[in-house]
Amino acid sequence: MTVTTSSEPAIRKAGRYRWLIVALLFAATMVNYIDRTMLGLLSPMLGDELGWSENDYGNIVTAFQAAYAGGFLLMGWMIDRFGPKIGYSIAIAIWTVGHVMHGFATSVLSFMIARIVLGVGEAGHFPAVVRASSEWFPQKERAYAIGWMNSATTIGVIVTGPTLWFFMTWLDLTWRETFIYSGAFGAALLLLWLWLYSNPHANGKVSDEELAWIEHDRTEQVEKLGWSTIVRTRESWAFAAAKFLTDPVWFLMLFWLPKYFASTYDVDLSVVLLPMVIMYLLSDVGSIAGGWTSSRLMQAGFSPNVARKLTMFCAGCCVLPLLFVNGLDNMWLAVGLIGLALAGHQAFSSNLLSIPPDMFPRRAVGSVIGLGGFAGGIGGMIMAKSTGLVLDATGGNYTIIFACCTVVYFLAVGAIHLLSSRLKPVEIVPG
Repeated sequence: MTVTTSSEPAIRKAGRYRWLIVALLFAATMVNYIDRTMLGLLSPMLGDELGWSENDYGNIVTAFQAAYAGGFLLMGWMIDRFGPKIGYSIAIAIWTVGHVMHGFATSVLSFMIARIVLGVGEAGHFPAVVRASSEWFPQKERAYAIGWMNSATTIGVIVTGPTLWFFMTWLDLTWRETFIYSGAFGAALLLLWLWLYSNPHANGKVSDEELAWIEHDRTEQVEKLGWSTIVRTRESWAFAAAKFLTDPVWFLMLFWLPKYFASTYDVDLSVVLLPMVIMYLLSDVGSIAGGWTSSRLMQAGFSPNVARKLTMFCAGCCVLPLLFVNGLDNMWLAVGLIGLALAGHQAFSSNLLSIPPDMFPRRAVGSVIGLGGFAGGIGGMIMAKSTGLVLDATGGNYTIIFACCTVVYFLAVGAIHLLSSRLKPVEIVPG
């Protein structure tokens, strides 16, 4: 392993305005996940009231997943085309409309349409987050910033329950009114985004010193990359392959963990809630720590290639305890091991999301993230179907499923290394 040295003059960290952008995107991530999660928590009530079968609810969930996967391609392109300020504003508006539409839905089909609109809009979130981070943070600090923004995914899941309690118990609203009035979160986010976000040069509130720090390690080609170029670039598929392999683990944990604890330890939802909160908070620690680790390694002189891949490999090692979870009699030991695995996943994810800005011009980052998100969505759909088939065939045994989860991170690092051995910026070949 080698440490790179730089001949560029030393530029000192300065200013804090860029961290306001992180706070804004942290809040945006929370709203994104509150809107995404609300239906899942209300589904037992809605199923009883509207007479849904398991297959009906499965179709509603599948509609969202398919729209979310396909929406990545559209939204990634749009954010590159119009920039994060306008592109993300459109995405927020679309998903907020989709969220409010739930309050007017009366049939399975109308809920599916609402979820499709929500999924298409929410697909713009991560392309915008990474594109914005590429504008506001130098390479040496970017993964740490993304780690903070990525940690808000689980915070959003955690606060969805209290949010529903506030609207439905404290304000005494119906579930329909809750969907409609909670659309105010998206509306407020849209106004804040339009008010606060701009690129650093156009902002007017960023000092020359902070701007110098943001720009100090940026060397990139200015060519705009179209889809035809992106899909022919090995580095695009390095990112997409890793997303295809690892995103399904996160979807598995979001959708199946409550059921796993309920069936394995014979506890109801009220008891499962505390373990879920603990595991999600551990994942937040992993998200921030993973971003900090690679950023710290780069500031210490390691190349982005070494810093990113070494951190991702270590993150994958944190997932290995999943091999020993199934069959544990002690629920809290299982909570700790799964929490460690979730922390490993989020540490891996923070670094994986940092790779496209390492290799691609800013005006192509959204599209590359979109391609990876699409691949991850397809992988998630395959995982959902496979999980059901395996559980049916094994009588609810998760051993094979957890074992597969421990392997994919090392396969992902191998795929990245095979397709981009040095994580160097892409070389654009005309034509």
